[in-house]
Amino acid sequence: MQLQFFPSTTIMLYTARMFLVRSFAVLAGLVLILMTLDLLGESGKILAHPGNGEPELWTYVSLRVPQIVARFLPFSVLLGTLITLLTLNQNSEVISMKASGLSAHQILAPLIVAGLFVAGLSFAFNERVVARATATLKAWSKVEYGPMPKGNNILSNLWVRNGEDLIRAGRAIGRGAGTRLIDVTLYDRVGNELAATIEAKEGRYVGGAWRLTEARRFDVSTGMETRLGTIIAARGVTPDRFTLANVDPEGLSFMQLRQAIEDLKAAGRPTRPLEAALWHKLSGPLSSVLMPLLGAVAGFGLARSGKLFVRAVAGMALGFAYFVADNFALAMGNLGAYPPLLAAWAPFLLFLLIGETVLVRTEE
Repeated sequence: MQLQFFPSTTIMLYTARMFLVRSFAVLAGLVLILMTLDLLGESGKILAHPGNGEPELWTYVSLRVPQIVARFLPFSVLLGTLITLLTLNQNSEVISMKASGLSAHQILAPLIVAGLFVAGLSFAFNERVVARATATLKAWSKVEYGPMPKGNNILSNLWVRNGEDLIRAGRAIGRGAGTRLIDVTLYDRVGNELAATIEAKEGRYVGGAWRLTEARRFDVSTGMETRLGTIIAARGVTPDRFTLANVDPEGLSFMQLRQAIEDLKAAGRPTRPLEAALWHKLSGPLSSVLMPLLGAVAGFGLARSGKLFVRAVAGMALGFAYFVADNFALAMGNLGAYPPLLAAWAPFLLFLLIGETVLVRTEE
């Protein structure tokens, strides 16, 4: 048996190229099929808004495809692993490698290195593309695919309670004291009954209250509308109640989510579910490294034994069991039942040990 962990350069390049080509080919097929089905279900809502047409459909596709890629990349890596190892096994290439003195770990080493490359690519793609596309698509869907919201750090359709009163902001732009509210509506309630509404074009936080411009008041009892101009309202309602009311971890990059968690801690709000999502932004892409180990059971054993299909099913079962455990742990983290680190990393470490145990006991 060779002492070095990696096989020869030729074998490394050969197996890694097979793995990457098959993984991305599976991903392309999944994206094409799933995007077609998703567009069929959503195109009616997009075209229902007056003025929308083919350009808006392509805009939706450009925003939805990154989400599908991020969601199904680990599945593609699993299927790419199974296809690669089954092909090598059927062609007796695994037997030839083992006959030359390579261990099962050495045969899998190129796939694990390629998995590290995919994990790094996935993390960068999630940070630079997926987070922005998710935030934009959610903001667009909240306005029912009307005019696309513009600007950075935009939150849409926000509600805040101030005593008996309710405040709705169509959009919130910026953060901290520089937060700007667009399309503000204040619902003045007395004894849980609506007394009046105040609508304003814009709101800015000044001196512990909100300065509303171009405000109009509608009195429910009299049915009269009064133009108020610029007024001061909602004293004591801080900007973080708008900007931190609905922190969406999927629509934020790692650093943005980390900053939001720090802001929430400073405001005295619970952050454990968001901390689990923060750590999962690291553990999630690393699942690409785990898939070659979980699917390795399909690459060994004699192809003529008749158990190759059983091995493939076992490898697929291990891979899908990891995804189930990962989603379950993340859900428990969101509920606060699991600590954030445990929710994000426990499934990865558990199935790393399971995959290593299966490989050692069966092949080494």
